[in-house]
Amino acid sequence: MTKYITHWTVAFITALIMFMLHYNDSSVTETARLKQFDMLQQTDEPVLSQDVGIVTIDEAAIEKYGQWPWKRDVIADIIWKLREAGVGVIVLPILMSEDDRLGGDIALAQSLVGNGVVIAQTGTTSSSNRNAVPRGVAKIGDPLPFLFEWPGMLGPIPLLGENADGVGVLNTFTEIDGVVRRVPLLMRIGEDTYPALAVEVIRTATGNPSYQIKANEGGVEAVRVKGFPIIKTDPNAQIWLRWNKQFPEISIVDEDQFANFAGRTVMIGMTAEGIGALIASPTGPRHNYIPAAVSLQTVIDGDQIQRPFWASLVELVTTAVLGIALVLLARFAPYWLVGIKIIVFVGGLVYAAFYAWTNYLYLLDVTMPIVTVVLVGLHAIFNRFVSEYFQKQAIKKQFGGYASPTVVKLLQENPALIKDGQKKEVSIVFSDLRGFTPLGESFGDDVKGLTKIMNGYMDSITQPVLDSDGMIIKYIGDASMHIHNAPIDDVNHAKTAVQCGLDMLKAVEKFNEEVITPEGRPPVGMGAGINTGLGYIGEMGSTARHSYDVLGDAVSTAARIESKCKEYGCVLLVGGATVEQCKDDFMFLKVDDLAVKGKTVGVAIYTVLDDVKKHYEASKRRHAEMHILYQQQKFSEAIEQCDKLKPQFEGKLEGYYDMWIERCEYMLTQKLPKDWNGVFVATTK
Repeated sequence: MTKYITHWTVAFITALIMFMLHYNDSSVTETARLKQFDMLQQTDEPVLSQDVGIVTIDEAAIEKYGQWPWKRDVIADIIWKLREAGVGVIVLPILMSEDDRLGGDIALAQSLVGNGVVIAQTGTTSSSNRNAVPRGVAKIGDPLPFLFEWPGMLGPIPLLGENADGVGVLNTFTEIDGVVRRVPLLMRIGEDTYPALAVEVIRTATGNPSYQIKANEGGVEAVRVKGFPIIKTDPNAQIWLRWNKQFPEISIVDEDQFANFAGRTVMIGMTAEGIGALIASPTGPRHNYIPAAVSLQTVIDGDQIQRPFWASLVELVTTAVLGIALVLLARFAPYWLVGIKIIVFVGGLVYAAFYAWTNYLYLLDVTMPIVTVVLVGLHAIFNRFVSEYFQKQAIKKQFGGYASPTVVKLLQENPALIKDGQKKEVSIVFSDLRGFTPLGESFGDDVKGLTKIMNGYMDSITQPVLDSDGMIIKYIGDASMHIHNAPIDDVNHAKTAVQCGLDMLKAVEKFNEEVITPEGRPPVGMGAGINTGLGYIGEMGSTARHSYDVLGDAVSTAARIESKCKEYGCVLLVGGATVEQCKDDFMFLKVDDLAVKGKTVGVAIYTVLDDVKKHYEASKRRHAEMHILYQQQKFSEAIEQCDKLKPQFEGKLEGYYDMWIERCEYMLTQKLPKDWNGVFVATTK
């Protein structure tokens, strides 16, 4: 009885769950469906367009005409040359919502008059319709409730919008996974409709003043431009893009080749590094103007990819029937027969999907039936295996970006290290970005650019951690925290932590040289604090939200040590417990005896001088003598010693000695207690 319950009851529950997932059409099932549709499209042979050509603004164009954006009379000149070459409709998928600061708008406007040029406008999240250019439409039924609606529309400046033969919406819409698969041919703002670039190109090419749209109670059926075949759409006026379209390209500098595009629609697209943005498509990254070209070519070719109205019902019934069949097989049949049936069912479903695609361009979703077949058939057999597999994948997903492959593998093999936790000595490293304010100000309102730079900075300081098998615990804004000796053992964790801190500093220097400085941005720095002590490590948090973390006094001490980097003018501060374990491996220089906020007992903190030279030893002795003078309350003599030490150590500690001079001058004004021990008590974190 137990055997039967294990094998067929679990299978039935799995089948029921899969049926409900399919029925409710969750985000998971939608994503899986779309990925399967991508696989169908990826089987297509590429087809080179004979109707649409691309004139590219590439690196050669930037070299010839200078930095983008160009004066618009340059674009005007290109339009005239294209027209002389006998091309068809010219498409400018470039938003020109502001006046040309270089004064080329009049020349561009003159080039647009009667030259069959379609320019761009874009939907916005703002409620204003600045320079928006709607297009008249003849309606059969009421399509407006089904159209995508933008709060506002940003169009070209009136001088250009009034002289262009067409103005089309440039926006693309991504699916749940960020991939562009469909485009709406029509959008709305209030009662006004706005055509996509592809529709405007067809309307301009046919010389029609407007277009037609047909709708019923279920949504939009079709869009029509007189003189052009009816374009069938989904209920939201969208069409599926056939991504096998390839387009011949000519650089904008190769004017002698423009005649090769005679009679074709020509789209001017930006491909140069830095200005040619990319979008995700089912066949890989493509330039952001390509959806407009693909949608146009799809319409021209009549490649009406369809998701039939009956598809969802058929897929749902197939999921239920195959699920029940596998439940019965799991209940009565031997395991080897279940395996054969799984292979047969999966093969049949895959064949059906490809047959419908290759013969009718139907998109049929067989992901859920296949998943149902596999899960129901194998669940009873491989229950433990599946459980362990998903557990390992979850660990990889959780820790893949925070730990090296070695550490991730250890956690996969020993998940108890996460769940149960451990108490052990660890070395903790806190880091914090220096110079964010001037860097942020240099970007102004360019949040995207600043985000990209910050992500690059985080990548640069993270790699040394992963290389040393450290464990990233968390990112806190522009700060980070990681540990060594957990979960993977490292008997030399103190040494590893210090070396990692030095490598992180070098990584920041390299990041400045390779990324920040070439962009003309103010360089950034990093401060880091390291401490060693007992920590309580494991998965912590609430039931709803938890993460791998470490707690303990050593952690808070490390954080407070890092916070003192600015005050001491040092980029790396190390606690005495860490120094004790690796004092022979680095040149440590004692910075202070510090009682961090909340503590009464002083902690010796040190800095590290990289690239040690023998003649530093004399300076080290004078440095130690300065501290002795301070502890002996000989503050004036300590000041003199600091003045002598400022040029030493290649001037790296000049700011540090300035701080000591300021402190000694303050001490000269104070009446110290008889039991004063030279420990500085911090009043801030």
